[in-house]
Amino acid sequence: MADVNTTILLVEDDDPQRKTLSGFLRKRGYSVLEAASAGQAEKEAAAHPVDLLLTDLRLGGPDGITLLESLKKRHPDLQALVLTAFGTVEDAVRAMRAGAYDFLAKPVDLDRLEALVEKALERVRLARENRSLREVVKSSDAFAELVGQSEGMRQVKELAVKVAPSKASVLILGESGTGKEVLARAIHRSSERRGKPFMVINCAAMPETLVESELFGHQKGAFTGAAADKQGRFELADGGTLFLDEIGDIPLPVQVKLLNVLQSGQFQRVGGTKTIEVDVRLITATHRDLEKRIQEGSFREDLFYRLNVVSVTMPPLRDRPGDIPLLVDHFIRKHADLSAAPIESVAPEVLEKLSAWAFPGNVRELENLIERAVVLAEGSELKPDDFPQQIGQGAPPPAEGDEGLEEQVARLEISLIKEALTRNQGNKSAAARDLGLSERAIRYKMKKHSLS
Repeated sequence: MADVNTTILLVEDDDPQRKTLSGFLRKRGYSVLEAASAGQAEKEAAAHPVDLLLTDLRLGGPDGITLLESLKKRHPDLQALVLTAFGTVEDAVRAMRAGAYDFLAKPVDLDRLEALVEKALERVRLARENRSLREVVKSSDAFAELVGQSEGMRQVKELAVKVAPSKASVLILGESGTGKEVLARAIHRSSERRGKPFMVINCAAMPETLVESELFGHQKGAFTGAAADKQGRFELADGGTLFLDEIGDIPLPVQVKLLNVLQSGQFQRVGGTKTIEVDVRLITATHRDLEKRIQEGSFREDLFYRLNVVSVTMPPLRDRPGDIPLLVDHFIRKHADLSAAPIESVAPEVLEKLSAWAFPGNVRELENLIERAVVLAEGSELKPDDFPQQIGQGAPPPAEGDEGLEEQVARLEISLIKEALTRNQGNKSAAARDLGLSERAIRYKMKKHSLS
């Protein structure tokens, strides 16, 4: 019995012939849409999902093959059977090149028609299954950087996979260092916009006076220093995704303009009069409590609801310690080129110490620790001595002044590199050997810390 969800579009300008064929197909369990011309068929296909086109070649206007070529552009999985009483080899070749599954001569052999309909629809089902599998693989690849199998991360991935194909704005919540930008990039890579730009702007990392210009661009002479026209991130991200990190820090005047863009898809550059139209998907992130900011009057409630169509909360690393071994392995592979020798294992004591650490800096902090350990490791195994002594005490140490862990690790690396260079009269190769690094690794570190 035919699948009741399968729809055939029957296009035949001979009314009795069309009624005969449609009646036959309906008795076989198919849903049938009827059209007497190519124009009517186009309207039916625009209003209803169609699996198979069954069309006469001659239609008294645009012919069946022209119709097929038109519909194929919008429905790539569509299969077609072409009917004609005046079949020629040229017609058959043209039909096949247009994507027809087969060619039937009139009068139609109904048994042969039924067999060909079944085969053509089987091809439709296989094409859709293959596309579905490809999408699953793409989603899996897209989220490969989002490491973790804990319940919290499983929920994040499930929600992200669902929202990625849509156009909905996404608000990512979570503490600093939990991987909000990693998630935003994964959503973009898993969407239909994956081949278009992914632009990032950190709203907290620039002066208030520059935020509007960075987002929307400016015209030459719009303000002091505007020596030339400049495109903003919205223009640069057209067709793709714009990720606004730390959206909670965006100035109130810019919030008004951002709301207008979300509502209309249009804006003007700073100092400009021309209306610019863009198609941009917005993903935002913050570690702040936006509802509290709304109450304080520093964040617009209407903008919050525009941004918060779908919200995803990234769990802190302390709430998913079971993911630490997976993350350690991931970061070892990511920074493998910094080690003097390949890192093949991690001492059990290391994982114990890391699991006991509270990780105030979350995943970013763990990555910094692993990167440092890979650089300092003297063999093929990461050992406790490759990590700061305080790791494993169960809670982070008080920072020196305002220094966090990243700053302390950077200061230690700079000190060690400077000492090694001094001992070796500035010879980078010799200093690298002293530190157990490759020359490439020490050059990377020196560039990272702006050491000449």
